[in-house]
Amino acid sequence: MEFFRFLCWLVLLGSPIAAAFIRIFWYDKLKAWIRRLIITCMVAIPCTIAVYSVEIVPTGFTGVKVTVGQVDSMPLSNGWYFKIPFIQTIKLVNNKQQDIVFDAQIWSETSQRTTIFYEKVTVTYRINGAKSAWIYANVADYENSLINEGILQSALKASSKKLVDEEATNRSIIEPLCMEHLQAAIDEKYGKEVVLIVKVIIGNADFEESYNNTLAAKQQAKIDAEKQQIENKRQIEKAEADAKVRETQANADANVKLIEAEARARAEVIEAEAKAKANELLQESLNDQIIIKMWVEKWNGQLPIYMPGSEAGSLIGIGMPTANATPTPSPTTEQ
Repeated sequence: MEFFRFLCWLVLLGSPIAAAFIRIFWYDKLKAWIRRLIITCMVAIPCTIAVYSVEIVPTGFTGVKVTVGQVDSMPLSNGWYFKIPFIQTIKLVNNKQQDIVFDAQIWSETSQRTTIFYEKVTVTYRINGAKSAWIYANVADYENSLINEGILQSALKASSKKLVDEEATNRSIIEPLCMEHLQAAIDEKYGKEVVLIVKVIIGNADFEESYNNTLAAKQQAKIDAEKQQIENKRQIEKAEADAKVRETQANADANVKLIEAEARARAEVIEAEAKAKANELLQESLNDQIIIKMWVEKWNGQLPIYMPGSEAGSLIGIGMPTANATPTPSPTTEQ
């Protein structure tokens, strides 16, 4: 305490002494330094004011002018803008596509009440440039809280409960459906065409371990059934093909037999027609002389053994001796 009082007295007594010392020895130098300081301030202050009076809004961003805490509702497109230094500021709102990654697992259920979880979900969104001023004025910490995990969970659960087990893990089905529900929730919260959901990508979707084992067994049974169906179909097709081959062969044999029968019938008809024609020609060419000639050519030189008698039904033997007959004397020539 005593030392502090000593310092105070020293400062009070030393100030006039120091001022007198500076006035005697460094007055001219002090004047020159003050002059340079004034000149520097006269140049630097306007330059600083000029620098802080201009703001650049780059491409892909929208400017929001704030005047003493009041947000201008008219957003600024990319370009150069003037502002009142230390009174107005221009805040930049990113209108490019941005990603938010949710690494935590989000649990839900399918329409079959099967527990399922999603993780590493990436949401790609874009802020409408025309709504940038509204977003800046009404959404606190919009860069980090515009799309939170709660609204994503709601969208995922609403999506998965509409799907069966096989569809709930199919990204081509669950991702567009989740994006649709998420966009509806964002529109309900902020209004339409304020935040546009571009895409939802799900890094992993899986069931509980117990269900996975059951599902694997079910899938294997399904695969086996499909293989059996394929094998049965192959056997049926083979049997049908064999039957068609046998039917074709039978038809071919029947056709061959029919053709052969028709050929034989035609040959017999032709042969019969030839014989009839020959007989007809032969009959036309026969006359009494030819018949006698043919009879003579066929005669063996023997007379008939029997010839008809004068009485009806009687036959007279010619040249056949009987048992009681006497030889007839041969005729003699009388002189």
